[in-house]
Amino acid sequence: MKSSMQGQVSPSSDAGDNILRQQGSGGLWDSVKKAAFIIGSGIFFLAAFLNSVTWHLQRFWGASGDFWQTQWTKIHHLFGGNEWALFFVGTMIVPTASFWLFNALLMVADSTGKPSFITRYRIQVDKNNPVDPEKLRQAVKTVLFNQVFLSMPMVWLAFLVMKWRGDPCGPELPTFHWLLAEMAICGLLEEVLFYYSHRLFHHPAIYKHIHKKHHEWTAPIGVVSLYAHPVEHVLSNMLPALIGPVLLGSHLATTSMWFTIALLVTTVSHCGYHLPLLPSPEFHDFHHLKFNQCYGVLGVLDRLHGTDAVFKQTKAYERHVLLLSLTPLTESIPDTPKKLQ
Repeated sequence: MKSSMQGQVSPSSDAGDNILRQQGSGGLWDSVKKAAFIIGSGIFFLAAFLNSVTWHLQRFWGASGDFWQTQWTKIHHLFGGNEWALFFVGTMIVPTASFWLFNALLMVADSTGKPSFITRYRIQVDKNNPVDPEKLRQAVKTVLFNQVFLSMPMVWLAFLVMKWRGDPCGPELPTFHWLLAEMAICGLLEEVLFYYSHRLFHHPAIYKHIHKKHHEWTAPIGVVSLYAHPVEHVLSNMLPALIGPVLLGSHLATTSMWFTIALLVTTVSHCGYHLPLLPSPEFHDFHHLKFNQCYGVLGVLDRLHGTDAVFKQTKAYERHVLLLSLTPLTESIPDTPKKLQ
């Protein structure tokens, strides 16, 4: 569900407009054609290794599979056959609660500068220190609007389609290896759809009307992941996340896990802190800073299309790793000192 997902406009935003006008259409048609390579490679990999992966993961699942099936059976009986209520809890309540719990902690850090074990890992050290409270309130209101009035109806439509196709709330859980395979496919589809929809929203004719809202934050915070124009929220935040479970006819357990992970990952990508043991947010943080780099989620299509070329020449690229120590990367890999004029 990407990544896809604030008050005054920064002067850098206008500079971004100028950059975008110079870019033009940016060879989107060539990008679309090259996407076939990514999709084809993913399908080939899954087909080639499915049997081996199935055998190993099924052994890993083992006895714990019975435990999770028992818990699901209890939940299924608790809802007494009300599949829409069950689907709503799994796809809206659980992921949304996870999103706001995580963001509540981040917003405390953004607003107060405490706890220091978070704020010392700030990427753009001189930004959001503390965050503008009015901009934060505006962001929260917009995100709540998007979730209630856009995400909920789309989840309802997804339920109708998935119910028409099969049984998304069936009494039997998917096998663990199939759950992982579906998660991988969902991630691949999200990468493709988010990358190209995101690049489309950066087209000069569209950007100022829709995507500029999201880029009001040149130094993003977690909740900004869903701060977007309604059109962008539907097409670039929700659709890439929904398309996988709908096409695959995924079980609710898979869909709920996928939505939750997608929301938490996009929050990390926007949070503004490079925290230990969490995925690196340097890639997307750089996109908010420079506008015309790093459009994707995983970075696969950016590498393919060269839209990470500038990023790879920066200190941010050197810091784009999993942090395994307690030393902030701004300290271990400091910015190059500016030359005196």
